[in-house]
Amino acid sequence: MGNEDKIIYEEHAMKSIAASLRRMGLAVLTVLLVISSFAVFAPTAAAAEYTIKMGTDRGMLAFEPNKLTVKAGDTVKFMNNKVPPHNVVFDSGHSANKDLAVKATHKQMMMSPGQSFEVSFADATPGEYPFYCEPHRGAGMAGKIIVE
Repeated sequence: MGNEDKIIYEEHAMKSIAASLRRMGLAVLTVLLVISSFAVFAPTAAAAEYTIKMGTDRGMLAFEPNKLTVKAGDTVKFMNNKVPPHNVVFDSGHSANKDLAVKATHKQMMMSPGQSFEVSFADATPGEYPFYCEPHRGAGMAGKIIVE
């Protein structure tokens, strides 16, 4: 092989190596772009749903649990469990957000086990939301939701 042929061969090899490096760089860039798009379009944490039983499993006149900490955006389901009738009245005078407390109050008596209603704490003001069962308040059937 002559000198001129050798130079042409080396130029061709260098061009081939450069093209391979460009393709590999594009492949790496594509992978990074795909991975970063997952971070950008990842859904935010979904709001949680909690259940508070009205009347304990043992038949006590109490909410179970009687104290619950949630985050703004979460939902609390109040479910009639035992020893009905029950309702839920939020104490608007001692709640972090009076309007939410009034809106969340469910004065209608629930008579059957399994009946339920939900309270959304979307855009709730952080703080405490005390509540009670009107017919059993004297027996101490009260609770508190704390919104963080």
